Amino acid sequence: MKVRWHIYFSGRVQGVGFRYRAAFMARSLYLTGWVKNLWDGRVEMEIQGDISQIRKFLIQLRGQRYIRIEHMEIQDDLPLIQEASFEIAGY
Repeated sequence: MKVRWHIYFSGRVQGVGFRYRAAFMARSLYLTGWVKNLWDGRVEMEIQGDISQIRKFLIQLRGQRYIRIEHMEIQDDLPLIQEASFEIAGY
């Protein structure tokens, strides 16, 4: 089942390669969306794909060195049909 989640990550999520690792892992799992740093120290992400692949992605992301996710705020969103890749967005 294809879903799209809008996620806010907090913890040690900036300055540790979070966005680059997230993009690499998402692409390897054929997930689409984007990720960006926020001014308040959090990371914002929209991720889309099969729900089991997204869960696998989040488990792998939590296991990355130097990254410490203390909280995730997850909201359901409507899937975007035209989206074809996972990108690192700017501020």
